[in-house]
Amino acid sequence: MKKLHKRLIAPIAAFALVSVGCSEKSNTTGWAYNDSDNGGFSVNTDYDGQQTGPGLVFVEGGTFTMGRVEEDFYKDWDNIPRQVSVQSFYMDENEITNTDYREYLYWIRRVFDIDYYPEILTSALPDTLVWRDELSYNELYVENYFRHPAYNFYPVVGVSWIQAMKFCSWRTDRVNENILIEEGIFNEFPDQQDADHFNTEVYLYKSGEYTQQNKKGLKDNNPNSPYGKEGRPVRIEDGILLPKYRLPTEAEWEYAAYGNQGNRVYNRTVDANKWTWNGGSARNPEDDERGDLLANFKRGRGDYMGAGGWLNDQAATTMQVKFYPPNDYGLYDMAGNVAEWVLDVYRPLSLQDMRGLNPFRGNEFQTFDKNYQGIGALEVLQEPQRDTDSNIVRLPGELPVRDVTEEENLNRRNYKKSDYRDFEDGDKQSSKYYDQEVEEGQPMMYDYAQTTLVGNTSRVYKGGSWKDRAYWLSPGTRRYLDEDQSTDFIGFRCAMDRVGFQNLDSDRDKRPKKPKRDKFERYRYN
Repeated sequence: MKKLHKRLIAPIAAFALVSVGCSEKSNTTGWAYNDSDNGGFSVNTDYDGQQTGPGLVFVEGGTFTMGRVEEDFYKDWDNIPRQVSVQSFYMDENEITNTDYREYLYWIRRVFDIDYYPEILTSALPDTLVWRDELSYNELYVENYFRHPAYNFYPVVGVSWIQAMKFCSWRTDRVNENILIEEGIFNEFPDQQDADHFNTEVYLYKSGEYTQQNKKGLKDNNPNSPYGKEGRPVRIEDGILLPKYRLPTEAEWEYAAYGNQGNRVYNRTVDANKWTWNGGSARNPEDDERGDLLANFKRGRGDYMGAGGWLNDQAATTMQVKFYPPNDYGLYDMAGNVAEWVLDVYRPLSLQDMRGLNPFRGNEFQTFDKNYQGIGALEVLQEPQRDTDSNIVRLPGELPVRDVTEEENLNRRNYKKSDYRDFEDGDKQSSKYYDQEVEEGQPMMYDYAQTTLVGNTSRVYKGGSWKDRAYWLSPGTRRYLDEDQSTDFIGFRCAMDRVGFQNLDSDRDKRPKKPKRDKFERYRYN
């Protein structure tokens, strides 16, 4: 009887997996999917998981202790340790380089009429003057660093948080456009001009805008399809287009930088890293490379690269990406080279206020604006959309957006308004001005630009740079700068959400149980 019972379990379990994961029929109605005779409800039953976007590596999420791992000698108490979890995501294996950013600027010049929209290019240009110093001669970098081929694959600097976010948005559209072309769905579109260029949101929500560019659409199972034999455009449900590129959150960046995946035995992290590599030294222990630094940073006062004939990090300022060893996630320069922008708004007590899953401060909820300038329908912008300060917030060819209102969210319990950057810390209700009339959106707890630089536009940047001492190389350290400012030591890299399974392989039996140590005495997967 027991043997019969065991024999029955296996096929039943296998059937359950098949019926839930890739059934050709609905478990609710019994009607077949993707059948025009049954109405044509379409389901991608062959979806095999999210593809890795260009330049990205997969970072499997998990729980970790976020915050400082050594003495807080500044006594800011702004990175108090706290256990949190981050879901799986993707991150650039290296910082955005000068070549990457010049490709972005070239596209802007090629697509937009710079004589008519000069501010589009001007607002995207990096500030090369960040290299100047009152008591240092750095004109070499001012004139050459961004454009000379010697620095092609060095990290771009002089880019503000706002500029980095716009780069991420541009990259999303170019990657998805290329995916459609490679899938044979979309024609190449080299003569894009002003509002007539590819945008992912426009393609998904107003696909008729690009009808003339469709090469061969997907089969439409709807018997009343308006597309006929031409085929329909790609939808989110097809799983072909990738999610948005964006800046990583502070928690994601810190989690990825530690690279503690290599210090795991089953479900337990052992000997967690202080840096992005294993061990307490910043120097390479290998005989043939003994003494070489594992990152690019400032060793001491006036010592940026070591003695002539034995340059221990071989860089006076920044260094070419991928020059130093990666961490256990395959990420380069998570310590040294340049510090990096992350998505979060800075608050001293962020780690006490945030949620335990995907902690983040800085949410601003928006929606598409169907009544932009009295249009009365969701239409593609023909002119740039500007905010109250006349800054461009949306380019021609994109869909207009607006902040959500409290009136339209009266019945919601999870959020009410648009701007939560100062939620429970800096808002009127938590300040001594709670009974007074104050300007909407003004963080009252912080007298921004008068007695402090902490406000709703203060953004976190993480990691040490070529200009910093070793203390800042620890991923738990955190600093901040206003979102429209830039420096010669801050760069950035992009991230992307992981949809679906949190592990790279959905088969639990294929999970590696024990990593093994490599030559750097770090753990790695078999």
